Amino acid sequence: MASSGRYVTQVGVRGALLLLGFAGSLWSFFAFPSFWRAVPARSVIESIIAGQHFKPGVLTSVLVNIDREARQTLNHPALERAEALIKLRIAEKTIQRQSLEESERELTAAEQKTKLSLCLNPSDAYLWLMLYWGSNLQNGFEERSLAYLHQSYDLAATEGWIALRRNKLALAILAQLNESLQEKVVSEFAALVNSGFTDSASANIATVGWAHRDRLLASLSQVDINSRETFARALAYDGISVSVPGVEISGFSRR
Repeated sequence: MASSGRYVTQVGVRGALLLLGFAGSLWSFFAFPSFWRAVPARSVIESIIAGQHFKPGVLTSVLVNIDREARQTLNHPALERAEALIKLRIAEKTIQRQSLEESERELTAAEQKTKLSLCLNPSDAYLWLMLYWGSNLQNGFEERSLAYLHQSYDLAATEGWIALRRNKLALAILAQLNESLQEKVVSEFAALVNSGFTDSASANIATVGWAHRDRLLASLSQVDINSRETFARALAYDGISVSVPGVEISGFSRR
């Protein structure tokens, strides 16, 4: 009788192992295709963030393909992020070329997809920034939208590829930010100069940052001297006369 009980137990264990193996096979069948389908999405993400331009209709075509794949993957984060970024880029282009009604429709669709992507990956600093950008375009500046900008800085205060877009947006409302966030924005500006993003930094201080130029220039005191000289030269070339810490502007001529 005891032997019979052991036999039943062994059969049960083997059956359970077989079921686990079968379940693992099913997981591999569904998960790995999902992974490989996400690879093109990552490529699109990188191209959009890098500022690559696309021919008319290309992004819409890619979006259709990604949407088809997304329905089979139960909200794969990479695919949702790609959709959000594509919709944001389409909305951006629509604002430049289409009617106000069409622009609002595209912005609303982009906002919805961006929020869905952030639900799946709330640590995406770039999408928090773009949520702030889209909210401002739709509703004008609102205090509540500052939470999106705060979140972007809290998650990635020194990401160069985010800073290229974020610093300009933040400098435009610097006086309305709390002191802690102001410090992050000013430090980000200095980091742009130090990292060699001279064109972006010089454009920022000459436009949205002009009212805060003394504070921004003072933040450059610890920046590499070669970067400071390059920055000063760029400003001088554009006819902007300011005092960059540690740099003699009189020695510079137009490039």
